[in-house]
Amino acid sequence: MATIMRPYRSENDFWQMRIFLRDLFLRNGRCERSWQTYRLDYWRWHGAANLEHGPLAEKVFLWESAEFGLVAILNSEAPGYAYLQLPAEHRSTALLHEMVSVALQHLSVPQPSGTCRLLLSCFDDDRELQTILSARDFRKTPYHENGHARSLLEPLPTVDLPAGYSIRALRDETELPARSWLSWRAFHPDEPDSAFEGWDWYRNIQRAPLYHRELDLVVEAPEDMLVAFTTIWFDDVTRTGAFEPVGTHPDYQRRGLGRALLTEGMRRLRERGATLATVGSGTPAARAFYESLGMVVADRAEFWEYNNPCVTLTHN
Repeated sequence: MATIMRPYRSENDFWQMRIFLRDLFLRNGRCERSWQTYRLDYWRWHGAANLEHGPLAEKVFLWESAEFGLVAILNSEAPGYAYLQLPAEHRSTALLHEMVSVALQHLSVPQPSGTCRLLLSCFDDDRELQTILSARDFRKTPYHENGHARSLLEPLPTVDLPAGYSIRALRDETELPARSWLSWRAFHPDEPDSAFEGWDWYRNIQRAPLYHRELDLVVEAPEDMLVAFTTIWFDDVTRTGAFEPVGTHPDYQRRGLGRALLTEGMRRLRERGATLATVGSGTPAARAFYESLGMVVADRAEFWEYNNPCVTLTHN
């Protein structure tokens, strides 16, 4: 199959990528052998819009064929990271080599030492890609992403909140400062309050196509303070809900708030017709937490690192 590689060009490419990823997720039996559509949305409206992890025109490369149209996507997420998205029927050793070469040339990050560094995601059972990466001087790192999944057709556990706490959807824009501060504090527990950079970024999150305010859940403490949160991305085509992000204020951890919040989220998803819930983890503690809710590891992506002389290629 002859393919042509080109960079991301226009808004139409974005919508074609969403269709491609949704179809690929379904063809893979809803295993995350590629990104779900919500992750592309989240990257565009948060990573690229808020964290300067774009622009997509510099971080996305597409492979197309005359017969099949779009057949493969290479994209970044954070600087120095690369993800290969392609179906099994269009894989070839030559295409994988080409995608890795383009990732090295365009997505690696120069280091003070004069080398270029790239972390490329590779599933733990993808022997062909692992062989290619080893031959290209990549080395496997301890860093990984676990993809957890749980059927919503099975009974859900009953989890009670401590007295005085409640779970509800995020309200109007007046709550965005509190919600944004909570997210920052959950993921930056050791930083001073003065490092908080504001809340305008949350408006971009709410612009994402799969954002549903009624599934943007928070836990409210007795003192009317928001103390835990999760945003659930529901795709009614795949009937799948993904939890991203999930967090609890450090002063309110180990009270069962996260368990109650995710259980309520799964209940709300099931009411909307979802049959599968997913979430990602990267630490042993997070993995144990999600497994305690019946969310088993369905796939595991490892990161392979290149930190060697920069690669310069010429593409016709």
